[in-house]
Amino acid sequence: MKTAVKTSSRKKHYSAGSIIWNIVQYASLIFFGLCAVVPIISCVITAFKTEEEYRSTNVMTMPENWLNFDNFVKAFQTANMGRAFLNSAIVMVCVLLVSVIIGTQLAYVLNRFSFPGNGLIRNSFLFASLLPGVAMQVTVFKIMTTLGFVNQLYGYIIMMCGTDVISIYIYIQFMENIPVSLDESAIIDGASYWKIYWQIMLPLLKPAIVTSCILKGVGVYNEYYAAQLYLLDKDLHTIARSLYTFVGPMGSQYNLICAGVIISLLPALIVFILCQKQIYSGIAAGAVKG
Repeated sequence: MKTAVKTSSRKKHYSAGSIIWNIVQYASLIFFGLCAVVPIISCVITAFKTEEEYRSTNVMTMPENWLNFDNFVKAFQTANMGRAFLNSAIVMVCVLLVSVIIGTQLAYVLNRFSFPGNGLIRNSFLFASLLPGVAMQVTVFKIMTTLGFVNQLYGYIIMMCGTDVISIYIYIQFMENIPVSLDESAIIDGASYWKIYWQIMLPLLKPAIVTSCILKGVGVYNEYYAAQLYLLDKDLHTIARSLYTFVGPMGSQYNLICAGVIISLLPALIVFILCQKQIYSGIAAGAVKG
């Protein structure tokens, strides 16, 4: 009888503790979820406010007219966002194509061939990833100036095409799961190394390529520092650079900035909605495995 009483009290104590723990978990999730959502909500609210409304109200006060799209039109025209979208699209497509080709070929060589210096090359890429990009900007700027790449879109594209170290390791790790017997069978059938790479390895690397393109594409689309430094003409501005049109020493027009931010988010949101299955499957299948 005493044993049964002790067991029931333990169950009650355990259930009470689990309830408290669940409450703490959900409360923390709600808190951090609000921390992530509140800036977006305030940005949307501010984008529909007039200049007078923004100055006289706080950021969470609702606008008087939700159908006022004047800020969006003015932001799009003043910041020349149509041209900025085109420049960003050109840069992103070129950078992703070159990065995928160079990254997969490099990963194929490092993974499939044993040669003196293989480990040194891998460690060199790892060491390069530890160096802060800002610390190398003096050298990069001198190179860009000497080659005449400053204020040239093609020069900016060439600079951004530097292969991402994380992408290389994603490709290498994914190739570890591809059996070498496929290469050997293809060589017996008379296939060259280029044919093996192009017709066998590259199609099998699609999940890893999707993961790499997501990481690289987001970075290129949101890149501001190099665009500000090397693309001086307004016709060469990318979408991230164009948002700073309304920032100046005499003050910032935050209602127009928020409208521009929402406009810049729409293409990425549309791509995510249309390709979310491919994105999720690519991240799951192309993730680095231990």
